[in-house]
Amino acid sequence: MIQNLSEFQQRLITGVGLIALVLVIGLIDSFTLAWAFLGVVYIIAFFEAMRLFGLRSNSAFFWAAFIWIVAYFYPNPDDLFFFVAVVFGASIAYFHNFDKRLLLPFLYPVSGMLFVLMLYQDFGIMTMFWLVVAVTLTDTGAYFTGKKFGKTKFSDTSPNKTLEGVFGGIFLATVIGSLIGTLVVPFWIAVMVTLITSVASVFGDLFESYLKREAGVKDSGDILPGHGGVLDRIDGYLFGAVMMLISMRALI
Repeated sequence: MIQNLSEFQQRLITGVGLIALVLVIGLIDSFTLAWAFLGVVYIIAFFEAMRLFGLRSNSAFFWAAFIWIVAYFYPNPDDLFFFVAVVFGASIAYFHNFDKRLLLPFLYPVSGMLFVLMLYQDFGIMTMFWLVVAVTLTDTGAYFTGKKFGKTKFSDTSPNKTLEGVFGGIFLATVIGSLIGTLVVPFWIAVMVTLITSVASVFGDLFESYLKREAGVKDSGDILPGHGGVLDRIDGYLFGAVMMLISMRALI
């Protein structure tokens, strides 16, 4: 039925549904529930990344699922990517015909999702809300500022993005996101962390655009009507969460 609606209507319905789901999970504020929800996102994103990288491997899905299960119990989930790197390095050395490209989906999106989980585990649900505000406003601000004032192309990777739009999005996200951040950290730290996160999310979006251009596809998938795939929705978070966690650890 939803396929009969316009793209804007599909985007609106899907967007409202996702916001409602995230709000419910945030209000419940259960690590187990958040881990399960992020796990669904993680597996779908992993599948989409495998397609973008042009890879097929049942063992890769096994390792991806294994890592997420271990992340529930292990106190430092962001360490697990390095565990994977060691296993892959050993496999490459031992099995000479091992496909080195299989490491790519573990670099993206697995490492980013582990940082998202670690951010929640270390700093709580309010920091997750802060992350959502920073990334969302960066994207939204860039879109509207770009529409109004955009003249200078930002990158050949994403021809529709303008430099004016990017600066507008970062400015909006930093101003409003910093206010949210003060609920977690002192104001000067909130400003620095929000700015770093916002800039990182711009390049997270740009990186996924690069992958799609390389793969020759418009969207990473079609699971979200009007929005494309899961990676299309979380690309900014996969870079933003990494830099938010690193900057929080450095500054607090």
